[in-house]
Amino acid sequence: MTASISAIAIDARDPRRVAEFWAAALGWEVREEDESGVGIGPADGGAGIDVLAVPEPKTVKNRLHLDLRADGSTQAAEVDRLLGLGARRADVGQGPDVSWVVLADPEGNEFCVLSRSVQDVAAEEAG
Repeated sequence: MTASISAIAIDARDPRRVAEFWAAALGWEVREEDESGVGIGPADGGAGIDVLAVPEPKTVKNRLHLDLRADGSTQAAEVDRLLGLGARRADVGQGPDVSWVVLADPEGNEFCVLSRSVQDVAAEEAG
């Protein structure tokens, strides 16, 4: 037997705001909401994101982050869309020549927008 991911948890001072950002970014919907947080996920089920209420603000770089791929769009267009939803550019020490763009959600949780997926890069290197 193996384990499977049920949900990814994100701590937030304003769970509703962060959940709304991620739901819009991913095209997901709110599944549940109570005083402890907001759960979002794809309409057809599967693993989702639980945005949980915490009293303290984020203070350091995330040890775990999401990598997003711009499906049906360009990386630049997707970055612009996410910035319009409330993301902001983030500097986590990436160099100027990296192929990804680092952004942060409305509470500072970093994530990347890839120009190519890891699988695409591996296939190019193998072939």
